[in-house]
Amino acid sequence: MVFESRQDAGARLAHRLRALGVEVDLVAGLPRGGVVVAAEVAEALERPLEVLVVRKVGHPWHREFAVGALAEDGVLILDKSAIAAAPLSTAELETVIQEEKERLREYSYKFRQARNNNFAGRRVLLVDDGLATGATAEAAVYSAREKKARQIILAVPVASAPAYERLARAADQVVALVTDRDFAAVGQYYKRFDPTSDAEVLALLQRQYADYGPAT
Repeated sequence: MVFESRQDAGARLAHRLRALGVEVDLVAGLPRGGVVVAAEVAEALERPLEVLVVRKVGHPWHREFAVGALAEDGVLILDKSAIAAAPLSTAELETVIQEEKERLREYSYKFRQARNNNFAGRRVLLVDDGLATGATAEAAVYSAREKKARQIILAVPVASAPAYERLARAADQVVALVTDRDFAAVGQYYKRFDPTSDAEVLALLQRQYADYGPAT
């Protein structure tokens, strides 16, 4: 299965969720691309759209090589096997973690303008545009648990098989339109997979807030 765009993926994902009878109180997208998918899902399900900020922790020598992930509420996941494969000093790792924590704070404020997520007692649907390793999505699940969500469902258009299995252990339910053991990259499942800008995320959130107000 190949999606035309994130919007197309979101529409198809919403159709699957309705067919499965999934009931949630709000939809939270993972920035940036996940918010585009989540916006389509939220509109189709007629639920408020929120954002839950996550950040990849990259290896200090090669930032694209993930060694962990951060999320709101102080959640930090480190991949010990990835760190062992490319050893680094504790000081080097801590420098990267502190940099990403600051970026996480900046994005949390930018996208929510000091509003807090109110997940307590609610059924929360987390949405991303795809799962490669699943590290950032797993961090998002743990963050939603810290926010006292009653139920956490993760929905994605595509996932690698190991990431799906990883998230199935963390979330209450995982829905993926495509699960691929030969997965190479999320972008291979999209005809258009351009980077999503901060401005696009803000516009989607503001449009949803105009329709539903913040999920308070």
